[in-house]
Amino acid sequence: MKIEICANSYESAVNAERAGADRIELCVELAVGGITPSHGLIEKVIQKLSIPVFVLIRPRSGNFTYTSDEFDVMKKNIKFCKNIGCKGIVSGILMDDNTIDIIRTKELITLTKPLPFTFHRAFDWVHNPLESLKQLMNIGAERVLTSGQEVTAVKGIELLKNASRISKSNLTIMPGGGINPENVLVFKKAGFKEIHFSATSLKQVIGYPKISMNSSRFFDETKLAILDYNKIIKIKDLLK
Repeated sequence: MKIEICANSYESAVNAERAGADRIELCVELAVGGITPSHGLIEKVIQKLSIPVFVLIRPRSGNFTYTSDEFDVMKKNIKFCKNIGCKGIVSGILMDDNTIDIIRTKELITLTKPLPFTFHRAFDWVHNPLESLKQLMNIGAERVLTSGQEVTAVKGIELLKNASRISKSNLTIMPGGGINPENVLVFKKAGFKEIHFSATSLKQVIGYPKISMNSSRFFDETKLAILDYNKIIKIKDLLK
């Protein structure tokens, strides 16, 4: 069974290789489900690691429905990753109704070639997962990262097994979400070829700050944080 580690920093990436991971998915900001890391981090990790590095291409937190400008950013990041030496791309796009955006996801897959493409956990938002799985096979995705549409992959094990039976050798189902030493053998016994987890521990680095830089209102996945043009105009007018 291959182990893919979700690495959220340079230190995490190095630790993953030292511990014997088969590859990493490089991202940042685990608190929001991961977004695309900086070019500097991607380059440094690629230069250091000998195991394959897949990169998450997700331009922001929130939903998985993107504007044309966000889509353009995603494509530019894929091109960068290919040029710098990444070994795979992890991404995906949904429509407003949380069905798979077949046209644009296929464009990302085509752009990614000849590297493998993993459709990420946006899959856990689709309403008809088994039909969506067939769509992803048809457009050439190599694997799907999913928790089986549950909070943890253990709870979603039945859907994961059904998806694996349907995909057979055409696409790899990679369980991910809450996998740990206490439950990992469940996935081995079920016959999965790959698993995904972060193995994260929280390290205290400073005492509690006087003023927190975190804001809970930005963690609502039903809302997007976008600059308000009118607020700027109002402030500018007040400063005249």
